[in-house]
Amino acid sequence: MRSVEEYQRGATALLKQAEPLAAYDLVARGLREFPGHRGLRQLLGLALARTGASRQANPLLRTLVEEGHADAQVAEEAIGTLARTYKDLWAETSDVAARRQHLANALKWYLEAHRRSSGYWSGINAATMALLLGDHEQSRALARTVRDQCRASWNEGRPRPDTYWLLATLGEAELLLRDFPAAAAWYREAVARGAPGVSDLVSTRRNARLILRYQQADVAPFDACFPIPAVGLFSGHGIDRPERPAPRFPPALEEAVRRAVDERLRGFDIGFGYSSAGTGGDILFLESLQPRAELYIVLPYNPEDFERDSMDFPAASAWAPRYRALLASAKEVVTASEQRMPGGAMSYQYGLHLLDGLAALRAGELETDLVCFAVWDGRPGDGAGGTAASVEYWRKRNRRVEIVDLRALQQGAPIRVTSAGADAGSDGRDANASGFDAQVVGILFADVAGFSKLTEEEIPRFVKHYLGRISDVLATASEQPLLTNTWGDGLYLVFRDVQQTGRFALRLSEALGATDWSAYGLPNTLSLRVAVHAGPAYACSDPVTGRVNYLGAHVALAARIEPVTPPGQVYGSRAFAALAASNQVEDFACLYVGQTPLAKAYGTYPMYVLHSRT
Repeated sequence: MRSVEEYQRGATALLKQAEPLAAYDLVARGLREFPGHRGLRQLLGLALARTGASRQANPLLRTLVEEGHADAQVAEEAIGTLARTYKDLWAETSDVAARRQHLANALKWYLEAHRRSSGYWSGINAATMALLLGDHEQSRALARTVRDQCRASWNEGRPRPDTYWLLATLGEAELLLRDFPAAAAWYREAVARGAPGVSDLVSTRRNARLILRYQQADVAPFDACFPIPAVGLFSGHGIDRPERPAPRFPPALEEAVRRAVDERLRGFDIGFGYSSAGTGGDILFLESLQPRAELYIVLPYNPEDFERDSMDFPAASAWAPRYRALLASAKEVVTASEQRMPGGAMSYQYGLHLLDGLAALRAGELETDLVCFAVWDGRPGDGAGGTAASVEYWRKRNRRVEIVDLRALQQGAPIRVTSAGADAGSDGRDANASGFDAQVVGILFADVAGFSKLTEEEIPRFVKHYLGRISDVLATASEQPLLTNTWGDGLYLVFRDVQQTGRFALRLSEALGATDWSAYGLPNTLSLRVAVHAGPAYACSDPVTGRVNYLGAHVALAARIEPVTPPGQVYGSRAFAALAASNQVEDFACLYVGQTPLAKAYGTYPMYVLHSRT
């Protein structure tokens, strides 16, 4: 048994490591051993807030603060986080009156945090909330107070760990006071002196945009203060196999392609490169970016089998060491599926969409440009998941596409290709000789926290009312699932795509969370947790039940996410978030909450929380 201090130290360390879900799980275990402990309750509230569960964190933090347990030492963190949950609720809510009330509460608690701690972070947030509420006089007064405080601290001239945030706060204060030249100067000074990370720049720019749009001022001059690089996405032909009837990328063309890729990349500030790592174009793109960008390599299946399959002919043998070196130096290597699916087409097509989605997801998180690059001969491809399919996919989404034309290079005159072909024979499925039909689907698992504590008397009520409510939501859904299955309190649904899956998951979570279960003789502590994933699964007829079923490794992965999801929330895998970004889904947003160990030692995966867009 751990001591309460061990739980607190462990959770605090996890929060500092940006692993809020792991911190939540640890604190929840601690509270089962030490019910009601003040320090653990506060850490639980902080962890929930950082996982995006503002609706759950808000009442917990509010109770702690109103009990008087947040003293001056923790005021900015505990009270400031309570204020931030109100700010999050304002952003998530569409009702005008409710939005204004959330802003008023955010202002109230930022002011309280600032009163207790005199911290500039809570003070500048209070000033911004006052502006958004239309109280310009209070906003300016707070901004002047924070500006003077930060100037005095900066004029001390001593080294500071918070240099960036101190100077960026000066920029925000001047922005609130509408001294735009001074604001821009402080923002540039913050970037020059503070060594900020990209996420710091994004956060500061987002706040600046919020203020400028309220003031109906031009955003563009301030965007230029924050040098956030673009995301580069690549697809390209591999070098020709010996049996290829007509040359497309002969090995002799390698140096010319390298020079053309280098030239095309020089016109862009690419800080993040996304590509597979096959011979030819992929490796040349990654090698060209390697000195100046973070590399993210997405393989259709495990690296060993991919190397064997794509480099098993003499002309490719020299590429294998370069492939391994790139994998070793990449910021991250992602495998779309651990194993190659029978037939292969589905593995490559899913890999293409995952690669596209991860790049789009990163560009969206950074609010920066996504630029697509291709080494292509301009002709229709050989199959699913190839370069022609990528170019067509990008153009349908109105992306910027830069192309190195292999045909033109062979003729000695590089030009831009202006028309896209289509890869042959790709309908999103991958049938094989066994009769199993693989297709990319949205997968949902859910269960009810608190179900195991129901009494025998309460079980019939649970079936009638709780499961009955789920049935009602299903019956009124605009798009019905391909598969519906239940066992006890468990729910397993399969949908045609990520949009249907996420939309239904949020609607179900909101409907169950808004119900007063005590009116039906059930404890109000019952709470649904929902997990979603997207990936290839085999549709088949189950010989035991005679019904259609969906099976495969991605179904197993989805099932492992649900047990680590906080009650009342909808959590999704990175693949789900990526496919939603790739398909430009607008119904909901997927917000990153950290790396999370899945159930049954299934590994650690990045997790996202889903929120309805308003």
